[in-house]
Order: sequence, then C-alpha cells, then structure tokens
Amino acid sequence: MLMSAATSPMTLDANDLDTILRDALPVARAAAKVLADRWRGTPEVRSKSRSDLVTDADLASESLIREQLTARFPSHAIVGEEGGGEGGALAWFVDPLDGTTNFAHGHPFFCVSMALVHEGEPVVGIVIAPALSLEWSATRGGGVTRNGARCQVSQTTLLDDALLSTGFPSWRASRGDNNYRAFLALDAATHGVRRCGASAIEIAMVADGSYDAFWDLGLKPWDVGASTLFVREAGGLVTDFDGSPVALDAGRILASNGRLHARLSRALAGDVSLPPIDGVEHRAGPHLRRPGEVG
Repeated sequence: MLMSAATSPMTLDANDLDTILRDALPVARAAAKVLADRWRGTPEVRSKSRSDLVTDADLASESLIREQLTARFPSHAIVGEEGGGEGGALAWFVDPLDGTTNFAHGHPFFCVSMALVHEGEPVVGIVIAPALSLEWSATRGGGVTRNGARCQVSQTTLLDDALLSTGFPSWRASRGDNNYRAFLALDAATHGVRRCGASAIEIAMVADGSYDAFWDLGLKPWDVGASTLFVREAGGLVTDFDGSPVALDAGRILASNGRLHARLSRALAGDVSLPPIDGVEHRAGPHLRRPGEVG
C-alpha cells in the first residue's frame, strides 16, 4: 500500500536523503554479494507459475535486506516481493532478486533493487547488478550515478534511431493484453526492442542512456521504484502509457529520454500507425489494457 502526501507531515531534505543513501548502500551491496555467491550454483527453484519463479537466493537476499534495513532504519516500513509487508508514509520497496528466471538459468541480467518511498514518491534508489558489475544510485534532487559517474538520458530524437526495451507480463500466455503487438510494431519502427527480463536494470539503462525508452505492464512497486527515480533524475520522463502521471502501483509505465515520449505514448495508445509488418499495418496499442480490464 502506498501512502498519500496528506497522511504524513514528515519532510526529508537533501542531507537526510544523502545520509539514508550512504547507510543503505552497504545493505544493497551485501544482498548483491549473496546473489553473486549463489549465481551459477544449483539454486532451489519453485514456481509461482511457469513464468514466475522464486529461488532460495531471493529468500536469502530479502532476509538479509530486512534484517539490516530494520537495524539501520527502525522507523521505516519494508515491503518486499517475497515477504510482503505494509507500506506507510516512509517505506522501503525491495526486490531482492529482480530477474529470477535469468538467475536460475545462469544468465547475468539480474539485480537487487531497493527504493525508499516517501509519501508515494521514490526519494532514494539503489540497483546493483553484480554479474554485470553495475551499480546505480540516486536521491531525489541529487541526480543519479552509475558506478560513481553521473548519468544522463540519451539525446535520441527520432524513433527511427531509437533502441528500446520492454517486457511481457506473467499472464502473457493466457490473456490478450500481453504486449506482443506493441513489441512487434515498435521493433519494426526502431533500431530494435530488447527484452532482457529484469525491469529494474532495463529502466536504469534508460537513465544512463543505454536505452532510449522502456515500457511494460504487470509491474509492481518494487520493480520500478528505484529505477523510475533514476530516469527522472537523469532528465527523462516516466508516465502511464497515455502520458498521464503514474503511481508506483499503477502496473504499467513508459520511461523515456523525454524527447521520444510523446511519439511513444501515441503509439502505445494505438493512435499512430507504425510501419507495416509483412505487408500488414499494425497499431501498437489496442490490446494494452490496464491490469484487470477486460474486452
């Protein structure tokens, strides 16, 4: 549960946020080491569904994060992907292992993601991808860094020149709103669309200019909390598909360098035709409904 701004008078200034980031970084790094030490071993895997796995590494990482965050920030709530929890005016949203399927297969695209959310908005974010030797961190108003160097979004202005990234929801095999049509249409209209299976990393790579934009649906607050802060701090935009403001628990986002945002938003809304695929004109958006919508 995300708390609205009206529920808490608490304020956090830049010094507060810098201190919180400094104290939280060792926690994220310790959790990333848990993952790195277990990667390419023989993880114990159980299935929430065919496309949604959990391993012993997820659980070990979250246990460490909860214990250490509680010790360092006893007044902060913690909401984790595996352990749940109640949010509040000041809460950590934690994905102890984003990219679990990648991890279980020995693929290096996985990470720890931690975001401190204050009155519904991310104010501190950390993403560490140990197998890629990449670490992003940010505070609200303080900018974002990758491995200690300041990040900025890309300068790409034409969709024809763009490299995008996306994902597919866990229900992709059973429902029509699975992002396939948008993927095909935008892949044909750009340099390409990558799908790497760890949204926290992929959104962070919009912030550092590696990708020009990312969109997806079926997302949770712990998937996007840290990295959407990165994009905003790097000069980009994060909205719903239609360009409207988006809450962390909305379920879907469009994150871009800002220069491509209006064009992508129109495409995802189905208002703009994209280049023909096999002689057939496609529109990106008709099957991109909000989670829970039917039709």
